[in-house]
Amino acid sequence: MTLPDRARAFFKVNGQGFAVATMVAIVAQFLSEHYGAPAMLMALLLGLAFHFLAESGPCVAGVAFTSKTVLRIGVALLGVRISVDQIIELGWEMIAMIIAGVALTIVFGLLSSRLVGRGWRLGLLTGGAVAICGASAAMAIAAVLPKDEKSEQNLIFTVLGVTILSTVAMVLYPIITQWFGLDYVQSGIFLGGTIHDVAQVVGAGFSVSEETGDTATLVKLMRVTMLAPVVLIFALSIRAFTDSKDDDGERPPLLPFFVIMFLVLAAFNSLGLVPGAVQGIISDISRWALLISIAAVGMKTSLRIVQEVGGQSIVVIVAETIFIGAFILWGITLLSEVS
Repeated sequence: MTLPDRARAFFKVNGQGFAVATMVAIVAQFLSEHYGAPAMLMALLLGLAFHFLAESGPCVAGVAFTSKTVLRIGVALLGVRISVDQIIELGWEMIAMIIAGVALTIVFGLLSSRLVGRGWRLGLLTGGAVAICGASAAMAIAAVLPKDEKSEQNLIFTVLGVTILSTVAMVLYPIITQWFGLDYVQSGIFLGGTIHDVAQVVGAGFSVSEETGDTATLVKLMRVTMLAPVVLIFALSIRAFTDSKDDDGERPPLLPFFVIMFLVLAAFNSLGLVPGAVQGIISDISRWALLISIAAVGMKTSLRIVQEVGGQSIVVIVAETIFIGAFILWGITLLSEVS
């Protein structure tokens, strides 16, 4: 079979499901731009309404492809937004605090999840999503976790939870910075170090001041940088310390290809090999790929599954959010006393 024939066969199988997920993402983006609703949340909720397309019919294969492969493409392309210069600019004290916040939040999530009887998979998934970059981290981590009967339920809950909590934080956290008398830079550190999703970090930061917005964005990108090493550590740990396998009997990959591409693009950007215009284009492609894939994830999930999550999971993700907020606030206070 020639390459054009393979391409036609591929699009014949996957094209319809991908097209529907793309249309859902476009509608979600329209609602975000015109009514202020979070695009990720809208894509997820709209996708849930089209669950019937993922159960049977010509869209099934395309929805599965979009929710998995397009997702990994979007995560990989996030690397183009990261550079070593951005990280160094923060200073070693700030870098240490952010790394500690990410690590401790994941550990807290793992322990609290096991405490309420929900298992280690949910703990790693929610802890990583809260600690790093919300929905994008949740989808990247889910790609390396061994699948079981609750995998899709855990993923859809985590994406929904971090998106809602990010939206609440975008409104509430600027008020908290005023309560504690934080200056513009400290406010940016707090907002960038605690809010889950990048879009809400930007919204909260620039609602305070331009200086706060710039600082918040920089701190948030440092947390995004942690995505690749965390996913790698998860993959290595799962292979070394568990016998967990997917439902199809396969173990998660040692080093997922999308993580390698994330690191390669980050390296290229750090070396100045990615022009600004190209970086903007790739960033847009990444954002759209993630939006389309989360629409497909919603399409694969029934509302019945979401309703089965239970109150324990809600307690876990809210507790993780409170934990990282308290830790970063404590770190800011400590650093200000030292300086």
